[in-house]
Amino acid sequence: MNDAGWFDSGAAKVRPDWIDYNGHMNVGYYLVAFDIATEEVCVHLGIGESYRRAKDASIFVLEAHVTYDREVGEGAPLAFRSRIVDHDAKRFHLIHHMYHAEEGFLAATNELMCMHMDLTAKRSAPMPAEALAKVEALYAQHRAAGELDGIGRKIGIRRKG
Repeated sequence: MNDAGWFDSGAAKVRPDWIDYNGHMNVGYYLVAFDIATEEVCVHLGIGESYRRAKDASIFVLEAHVTYDREVGEGAPLAFRSRIVDHDAKRFHLIHHMYHAEEGFLAATNELMCMHMDLTAKRSAPMPAEALAKVEALYAQHRAAGELDGIGRKIGIRRKG
């Protein structure tokens, strides 16, 4: 696992009910697992579940892109690393890498566009100053680590010639 410029965003273990009839983790459960990492980032930023209850505001995912790089099976220990790719006052662009925690290989990636929402007004709103300051600090740290390949990819069939 390459940790340079990445935020440690939690861990999980592939549960038996996450396994499909092909014998590996079902595609839908990758998003469930990545949601653990997203919540860890939100908690670090001070905008997790307790913030939602106290302020009637939350983070919503507007768009998600998942790559499946190498399969994982039942019981596999997972480790997540995350980076802030970009941000503004209301949004942050986030990428997670999922690794097999013991073997170290990259299993999957999850790229997200997240929006801060005022749930009372039912509309987007700027993040609280403390959270935005943490986003900006992480972003500066992550930018200093260098550019990432594969950000903002679109899906499509690559044709030869």
